[in-house]
Amino acid sequence: MIPAAFDFKRASSADEAISLIGQYGDEAKFLAGGHSLIPLMKLRLAQPTMLIDIGRITDLSYIKDGGDHIAIGALTRHMDVEKSDLLKKHVPLLAHAAGHVGDAQVRHRGTIGGSLAHADSASDLPATTLALGATYIAQGPNGQRQIAAKDFYKGFLESALAPDEMLVEIRVPKNTGGWSFQKFNRRAQDWAIVGVAAWKNGKDSGVALVNMGSTPILATSVSAALASGASITEAAELAAAEAEPQSDLNASSDYRTHLAKVLVRRALEDSSK
Repeated sequence: MIPAAFDFKRASSADEAISLIGQYGDEAKFLAGGHSLIPLMKLRLAQPTMLIDIGRITDLSYIKDGGDHIAIGALTRHMDVEKSDLLKKHVPLLAHAAGHVGDAQVRHRGTIGGSLAHADSASDLPATTLALGATYIAQGPNGQRQIAAKDFYKGFLESALAPDEMLVEIRVPKNTGGWSFQKFNRRAQDWAIVGVAAWKNGKDSGVALVNMGSTPILATSVSAALASGASITEAAELAAAEAEPQSDLNASSDYRTHLAKVLVRRALEDSSK
């Protein structure tokens, strides 16, 4: 289908982009890689009257050591996240998960900030950064604020970003313990029917689920069970405790619940090796 008519402006800096979004309000959308927004526009599920191109803001594309965390600019491409030696050393789970996003063309154009801001529960990186306890940095006309990943996702394609804010950075705690990313899908390039991002370091752990609800799901019951001494098998049975899996053409809610338990068990076993 053909998108509805819209106007277009290109921002050369984050400040200019925020100024433009403040000027045009809810009728404007940011355009970076475009892999989330453009399909919605073609289906007319999104009909912005103004597109603000932020794809050429080069100072928001970086991966830096922040001491106890790795700072990632929101316009960093998936391929750069996947290939980053810094992430492979300090947050290997995130680098690995980035390699599962779409195909090579998508990873060369799509951005981590765009994926997170889109807030799609079927995407790989929202759940992965949620499991890792990331913090997102939003910038608006009144400056920057920090939003914990667990507080960011509010509903289907809905985030805690204000209409005049822009996601500018992702801060991911360093995590070199055991980790695993499990993704069950029909083809390598498809959305996950169910996915799991998990890490484990002694009794500490983080587990998040892909496509098990309207938002990415932090499986706190699994981590709590492990911390209290439950076995991996016992903890994995609680995989869907916080989830609200839906039935669709790919799987029933019962099948998704079963998959979540199986994949969480596999992820935790891998993380314990």
